[in-house]
Amino acid sequence: MDFIRPVSDLRNNFADISKTVHETAQPVFLTKNGYGDMVVMSMEAFEKLQFESEVYFKLKEAEREAELTDKRFSSKDVLKAMKNAIYG
Repeated sequence: MDFIRPVSDLRNNFADISKTVHETAQPVFLTKNGYGDMVVMSMEAFEKLQFESEVYFKLKEAEREAELTDKRFSSKDVLKAMKNAIYG
């Protein structure tokens, strides 16, 4: 469900908007003169979105790299490399 409010509600009903973004973890879309202007979301939702975007970007990067080379690693090799990186 999209929450769409006029930008003036940010000033007039800030507490209500804050409550909405925290309770629903969904953004509130603010309009100005009937057109989209801003998006307000909780810090938690923003951080989750950033994390998911970063993971997606890294997966896409890995897919592109896999297309350019035939080199593959077994799960055993990856686990060994991870242990070496962590424990030295």
